[in-house]
Amino acid sequence: MSAAGPVVVHGIAVSPGRTVGPCVLLPEPVGEPPSGRRLAPGEDPAAAAARIAVAARQAQAPLEAAAARAQGGSRGVLRATATIAADPTLVADAEHRVLNDHLVPERAVWEAAGAVSAQFEELGGYFAERTRDIADVRDRLVAELTGRPAPGVPEHAAPFVLVATDLAPALTATLDPTRVVGIVTGAGGPTSHTAILARALGIPAVVAARGITDHVADGDLVLVDGGHGTATVHPDEAQVAATLAAAAHTRTFDGAGRTADGRRVELLANVGDPRDAAAAAEAGAEGVGLLRTEFGFLDRAEAPTVAEQVAAYRQVLAAFPGRKVVIRTLDAGADKPMPFLTNDAEANPALGVRGLRTAQEHPEVLEDQLTAIAEAAAAESAHVWVMAPMVATVDEAESFVARCQRHGLDVAGVMVEVPSAALLSGQILASAKFASIGTNDLTQYTMAADRLLGAVAELSDPWQPAVLQLVASTCAGGAQQDRPVGVCGEAAASPALAAVLVGMGVSSLSMTPRALADVAAVLQTVTHDECRRLAQLALSAPTAAAARERVRAELPVLDELAL
Repeated sequence: MSAAGPVVVHGIAVSPGRTVGPCVLLPEPVGEPPSGRRLAPGEDPAAAAARIAVAARQAQAPLEAAAARAQGGSRGVLRATATIAADPTLVADAEHRVLNDHLVPERAVWEAAGAVSAQFEELGGYFAERTRDIADVRDRLVAELTGRPAPGVPEHAAPFVLVATDLAPALTATLDPTRVVGIVTGAGGPTSHTAILARALGIPAVVAARGITDHVADGDLVLVDGGHGTATVHPDEAQVAATLAAAAHTRTFDGAGRTADGRRVELLANVGDPRDAAAAAEAGAEGVGLLRTEFGFLDRAEAPTVAEQVAAYRQVLAAFPGRKVVIRTLDAGADKPMPFLTNDAEANPALGVRGLRTAQEHPEVLEDQLTAIAEAAAAESAHVWVMAPMVATVDEAESFVARCQRHGLDVAGVMVEVPSAALLSGQILASAKFASIGTNDLTQYTMAADRLLGAVAELSDPWQPAVLQLVASTCAGGAQQDRPVGVCGEAAASPALAAVLVGMGVSSLSMTPRALADVAAVLQTVTHDECRRLAQLALSAPTAAAARERVRAELPVLDELAL
């Protein structure tokens, strides 16, 4: 491809930052083995079938090793893919096809994976979202069986920008931010695995940059602007120099979030695993705004004991002595199915029994969890707040607060993820002591757009005017009852959107620890009145793109900081 001048490809901004480097294209996926290919005459079907289990173990081992090294959301993604690699159903189906149909092992694996994917698609919800993981495992097994390298990022001598049509979650989770300095994909959305993990790793990223692979070749220089949502192929010398100069500055967070006129804004960390708490504290987080408690319940046939939960919660509380830790009770269902709590046969799990709703059928699980939280809080000095996910009505809020009070947990609040909760926030906050807005789900339910589906990525954007109106409504309800309102969704990690949220009345922002310094740096350049003006600009915009651009135009600091 000739360097005729800069070519700008527009996508969706998902991980802020600006970087430049040579392009490395992700290789084409493992090809489909020829249909109907069978074992050679005289070849032993039993021996051929036995190779599949061996390949599964060989594919699973590096995934589990990578999971053990990973942190945060990366660990869960890798564990999920490793589990699929060892799924006895997939292996047994493939073995059956070798033994009975005499298919070659790689073709048997391909067909077995197709059958499992079809079943998952039919189940919908969380299972439908796992079909990408099944395809990733399928490719790994076929590579093992055919002697090909496992799917992954090619080696490159210098740091590079990874360009791909899409990235499997397990692949994204294993990226090394010292090697991969930027990510551009043609598919995906702002809350896809690629987006969430890129933010957690601190890698500037743009997704849904349609046609990007048509504009680049291996080695082409690419400038990624994860704040604007653009990828510039063949940037000019001035653009490269400015990007490199900005990247040379390392920002840190001093542990006190505030606007330019001194208004305090708590900058907290999202924590999904107790082992990540210490790192969040080291990054300067003022506390934990969202402790996801699913880590103790996933991949189990029954709920953890109270003692197990106490030990895990204390590990997090101990990392934040004297500071706030907000614990979200179990958010089971939808993309986090648990056999002892949820019904796999639900036609639409995202609209089914999830979050607090699981306590209707299984109150003992919530009671045990509140018991464990209370014991952990009594043993440590952190200030423990508790909140329930998927609250939709005033009755649900009042019932949850009463449950918490019976356990001595006096600071009980709600997650605002459902539009009804935002619209009823004034009444809900008459009993709940605080609200925390989960922008990922609030956007999904407001826009009727699956947050993991690339085809509706443009709708799955927290800058959508309807979503911003619901955030403002929640803040108004908080002001009415003099209750604090925070944001713990991915929107909190966007430096530009953070200023807008503060202008609406949000008093705390909880995010991946890597985003703390960037958000703090931007907030320190704007007064609270300026944040209010930015909020009005965004709220009056007709589209998400217009809201984003209006606000960015008023925040030149974003370009100065390469955000």
